[in-house]
Amino acid sequence: MKSLFVLNCKEKRTMSLKHFLMVVLFVGLATSCKKDDDNNDDLQNQNIPNVAFDTGGLINTNLPQYNQMQFAGNSVVLGNTYGINGVVVYYAGGINYSAFELSDPSHPLSDCSNLSVSQGAATCNCDDEKSFSIVTGLALNGTNSQFPLKRYSVEVSGNIIRVFNN
Repeated sequence: MKSLFVLNCKEKRTMSLKHFLMVVLFVGLATSCKKDDDNNDDLQNQNIPNVAFDTGGLINTNLPQYNQMQFAGNSVVLGNTYGINGVVVYYAGGINYSAFELSDPSHPLSDCSNLSVSQGAATCNCDDEKSFSIVTGLALNGTNSQFPLKRYSVEVSGNIIRVFNN
């Protein structure tokens, strides 16, 4: 009878240890996940404020001023009515469009942080002349930048290219 009691105690101790390890594992997993893991607020660029805008039906590829957007490799620049210092919209072909803010993400907003577009690159007017790809928004070779260009949403419906940021 005595040996049966010892066996029961060992089983209870083993079960308690298993439960303890399960609780520790569960608590560890639960506290390691954050609700906003997919949110990049920690990487938010303080140089570029978030502004809401919508081009609506402005970019119509049937109109002469936007006709070039029917052909891959072309871009249009929208003035500062859209975005902060304007927006560049690039057409890569097929259904692939990109739209970026024309403010250098590496500098606080100023006269020199405006970007000028030429030959697939957006370059700032500051002394360091940082350049970014208007296709990807990433810094080009020789440019050191913690942030890429601010990307805007693009939606295409027939001949209308809508660029927006809400």
